[in-house]
Amino acid sequence: MQILIKNGRLLDPESGTDKVTDILIEDGKVTDIGEGLKLPAPKKRKTGIVVGAGDDIVSDESAILDASGCWVAPGLVDLHVHLRDPGLTYKEDIGTGAEAAAQGGFTTICAMPNTKPVIDTPDKLNYVRFKAAALSPIHVMQIGAITRGQKGEELADISGMVDAGAPAISEDGKSVMDARVALEAFRLAAYLGIPVCAHCEDRNLVHGGVVNEDANAIRLKLPGISNCVEDVITARDLVLAAETGGHLHLCHVSTAGAVDMIRIAKERGVHVTAEVCPHHLTMTSDDIRTDNPQYKMNPPLRTPADRDALIQGLKEGTIDCIATDHAPHAANEKFGSMLTAAFGIVGLETALPLMVTRLVEPGILSPLELIRRMSTNPAKAFNLMEEYGDGRIAVDNPADIVIIDPAEEWIIDKKRFASKGRNTPFDGWKVRGRVKCTICDGEIVYKDGGFDFAKP
Repeated sequence: MQILIKNGRLLDPESGTDKVTDILIEDGKVTDIGEGLKLPAPKKRKTGIVVGAGDDIVSDESAILDASGCWVAPGLVDLHVHLRDPGLTYKEDIGTGAEAAAQGGFTTICAMPNTKPVIDTPDKLNYVRFKAAALSPIHVMQIGAITRGQKGEELADISGMVDAGAPAISEDGKSVMDARVALEAFRLAAYLGIPVCAHCEDRNLVHGGVVNEDANAIRLKLPGISNCVEDVITARDLVLAAETGGHLHLCHVSTAGAVDMIRIAKERGVHVTAEVCPHHLTMTSDDIRTDNPQYKMNPPLRTPADRDALIQGLKEGTIDCIATDHAPHAANEKFGSMLTAAFGIVGLETALPLMVTRLVEPGILSPLELIRRMSTNPAKAFNLMEEYGDGRIAVDNPADIVIIDPAEEWIIDKKRFASKGRNTPFDGWKVRGRVKCTICDGEIVYKDGGFDFAKP
C-alpha cells in the first residue's frame, strides 16, 4: 500500500525533528520525507474493509491523508498491558486489546504474563505470539513470568521464553518476595540482556489495603496502603540490580520516595528504567469522593505531593516513560465496594488525550517530549529498536506512525471503547488531543471517523 501523509507536523524525538512536512510510505516503509511530495503513480481505489473501532475506510493500493494541524509521530509503545489471554478472555482478548491499542495510537504493546495459565514456558508464549500474528493489527510482544506459575519459588524457563521472543520478564501483579529467587532472576536476566520488570509490593505490608493510607482512607472508612509497601521492594530491587549489573525496569511508580531512589540509583550508575501511569499523573486520593471501585487500582492513587514528584521525575528524565497498565475487568468485578472489587482500570484508549490535556497543554512537556516518553523511550527500555527500526520516522524505516489532532476536544465515553473493559474513572472527562489515524507496518489499522482521505 502507498500512503502519502500531507502537511503534518512531524515529531521525531530521535532526530529532534519538529517541522511541517510530507511523508511517503510504500511497501511498509517510509520512502521519502519532504515538502510537496506526490504519490509516484495514482492507483485505483477500492472500498470494503473495516478497521479500528469499526469505521469503514478506503482500503486500496494508494491513499492520501491530509494531516494539516496534526502531529505525525512514531507509533506509541506501551510496555505494560494486560490482554487477559489465555484463560481470562471474558475480560479482554488479544484481538480486542490490540484493537483498543490501535485506537489509542499504539503500534507496539507488551503483554504481562499473569494470565491463566501463567505465561511461564516457551509454548505458552508462542500461543500469544501466533494468535497475535493472526488477529492483531499491531505488534504484540509477550513478557514472560519470572517464576513458575508466578508462585515465587523457582525460576521459570526464562532462557526458553527469551529465545521465543520475550522482551522482558515480570511477576506483575505481585513481587518475588524471596530475595534469593529474585537475585537469581536478576543474574540470569543480566546474562540474557533483558530487563526485569518489577511490580514493587511487599505483600507483608499490604494488610488488605485498597486505597492510599492517608486522611481520605479514614474519611472513606477503607483500609489503606502505605507508601512503604512500594518503597521497600523498590529499594531491594535497586540493590539487586546494582549487585548483578542487571537491568531493572520499575513498573507503575507511584511514590515520591521511589522517585528519589531512582534518581540516586541512576546517578550511581545502576541500570534502571521506570514507567509512570497516566492515572497517577492526573489524579490523587483526593479525587476519590465515595467508595467507588472505578478508582481502585494497584498501586493506589497517592497524595498530591506524590503526584507532583512523579510529574517532576518524568519531566527531568528520572522516570523514563509512560505506560498504561491497561487492566480490563468484567462489569461485575468492578461493582459494589472497593473492599471486594478487583484492582485496575483500562487505559489504552485514554492515555494519549489525558497526557496531552494534563502535560502538554499546561506546558509541562513539549509535544516532542511527550512523544519521546510514549514512543522512543519505551522502545529503548525494552530494546525494541532493532525489532521495529531505530525508532525514527526516517527513510527506509518501518512505517509505524500515529497521526494526532492535538486541538480536538472530546468527551471520553467508555461505551465507545474497543476494549471489552469499561472500568475507568475517566468516563465523561473532557479532554484535548485525539488519535486520527494509526499506521502499522505501512497499513492503516485505525482511522477516526472524522478523518478523511484527501483528494489525489
